[in-house]
Amino acid sequence: MPLYEHVFIARQDISSAQVDGLVETFTGLIEADGGKIVNTEYWGLKNLAYRIKKNRKGHYVMMNIDGPSAGINELERNERIHEDVLRYLTLRVDEFEEGPSIMARGRKERSGRDRDDNYRAPDTGDKPEAKPAASAEAPAAEAPAAAEESAAVEETVK
Repeated sequence: MPLYEHVFIARQDISSAQVDGLVETFTGLIEADGGKIVNTEYWGLKNLAYRIKKNRKGHYVMMNIDGPSAGINELERNERIHEDVLRYLTLRVDEFEEGPSIMARGRKERSGRDRDDNYRAPDTGDKPEAKPAASAEAPAAEAPAAAEESAAVEETVK
């Protein structure tokens, strides 16, 4: 069966026990359609990037689902109707991550900055610019034109 990562955000004014009740309800929907919940992570009450339905915070929950697409459709339909769910997102994945997700790991468990391994120093401009190779004919062609310009300038000055 296909594998899915499903994240939903619940309203800030419900308790953690009510969030667990939502997870149980949604788990029952998936299992009724022949799927199973492989893993569930409660990420906590976090600030939202912008206000959604007058809420500034939300309870984040991620579920790893192994089930048919019909079960996912039914889950999303119920979340659309449910008044405690602010947003949801379902992604189909090839395989689940080993261990806890990045959000579930503590700050100390995260390795420094992963992007430092791929860091490339910015170009400071210290390198000499590559100039196109000039042919031997170019300076000779430029010399008469420069001489004519200087002669014209001298005549206008006098």
